[in-house]
Amino acid sequence: MLRKALQLSSCRRLSARGLSTRRGGSTLDWGGKVSEIKKKIRSVLPGGTWDQPYDTSHLPPEHADVVIVGGGVIGLSVAYWLKRLETQRGAIRVLVVERDHTYRQASTGLSVGGIRQQFSCPENIRLSLFSASFLRNINDYLAVVDDPPLDLQFNPSGYLLLASEKGAAVMESNVKVQRQEGAKVCLLSPEQLQSKFPWINTEGVALASYGLENEGWFDPWCLLQGLRRKVQSMGVLFCQGEVTRFISSSARMENASGEEVTLKRIREVHVKMDHSLEYQPVECAVVINAAGAWSGQIAELAGIGNGPPGTLQGTKLPVELRKRYVYLWHCPQGPGLETPLVADTSGAYFRREGLGNSYLGGCSPTEEEEPDPGNLEVDHDFFQEKVWPHLAQRVPAFETLKVRSAWAGYYDYNTFDQNGVVGPHPLVVNMYFATGFSGHGLQQAPAVGRAVAEIVLEGSFQTINLSPFLFSRFYFGEKFQEATII
Repeated sequence: MLRKALQLSSCRRLSARGLSTRRGGSTLDWGGKVSEIKKKIRSVLPGGTWDQPYDTSHLPPEHADVVIVGGGVIGLSVAYWLKRLETQRGAIRVLVVERDHTYRQASTGLSVGGIRQQFSCPENIRLSLFSASFLRNINDYLAVVDDPPLDLQFNPSGYLLLASEKGAAVMESNVKVQRQEGAKVCLLSPEQLQSKFPWINTEGVALASYGLENEGWFDPWCLLQGLRRKVQSMGVLFCQGEVTRFISSSARMENASGEEVTLKRIREVHVKMDHSLEYQPVECAVVINAAGAWSGQIAELAGIGNGPPGTLQGTKLPVELRKRYVYLWHCPQGPGLETPLVADTSGAYFRREGLGNSYLGGCSPTEEEEPDPGNLEVDHDFFQEKVWPHLAQRVPAFETLKVRSAWAGYYDYNTFDQNGVVGPHPLVVNMYFATGFSGHGLQQAPAVGRAVAEIVLEGSFQTINLSPFLFSRFYFGEKFQEATII
């Protein structure tokens, strides 16, 4: 019964009218305006004192229907789809709060920009298929009048995943699911792999899967800027600041199991302004937690996970900061222009970068090797000891590679099952999640944004059913495991 109640709580319908935070009585608002006008008149009358008006242009608005915490591609995609799907132009007032307007630490700009359909979960395949269509027709969605068209520099070279004898059966099963969902993926034997890509050493490879369509990589910075430009043209408001507090109202109720629970509704979001001690309270109807690697902290601010262990109130959002390194190297004798993004049996991966025999890649560390996420410093020894030996074993030409540069970025890593968290919280009823994608958020952002906008506006997922991504799975302990994390 509790499961049914949670599912029902996830399907609340919020129409555009219902999103409004504006109070019905306008007399108080008008009274405030009259008072302000009188003050200004008195200040310029003879004998009056001149009070320099306080500049509030840098502050967010006092009211917004939807506040999106996080201005990366996922947050911007949610903003885009909310405005695109609103029933009347200007019906929904959307505010995006982003603490780093330079995006220096944002996962988007620091990623390798890949997109693939080679997943184990059907929902992830569907998300990426839609996103591939969105990216392929990017200017049909994100064109802005009098602005130049976007060029994502999409490279459709595909993904090549390698499996050992141990992983071959799982790969074969995954490809069957991918084909059923409409993805164009083929299986290659070691002999076929060697014939198609002569630069690969097939030792230890029992099977390979190769994406034939809609896979490759693109410029993530271009997508980010294109989304930002578009939503600004649609009337979305932006604020540079940090969310530091939520003001909520609460009500106690009994669920179907007789357990007493507290339902909370966020009424105000406090936004601390950049390089300042001041903050602005913003009244709102809905909060979208799209804070990526920091979304766990935002959830805690809303009181999520603060109850007794083992209860719904005590269930935390299991998304945390994980640091990943990306290395750029040069190799004159390396693989040619048609090289796909290769994911080795060891976990190491690489792809070409540009036309000058440059490549970038890396490898996810083991749990024991997880680096300190407190900074974005790069461990160059990690490449020498953990990445390069696997690269050189798989591609003999990489024996002579020279590392040119490296950087680190953040994953919003879901420690529970490495899959996204999408939809409303069952107890903080107007906080919605769009986070926890563990490395594939960029490529799925267009589809995830649409899904979140649908459930906010319609009360349910309309085009892709993402019910397995709901928060309640953490309470029930039901993992929705994605097997192919790169």
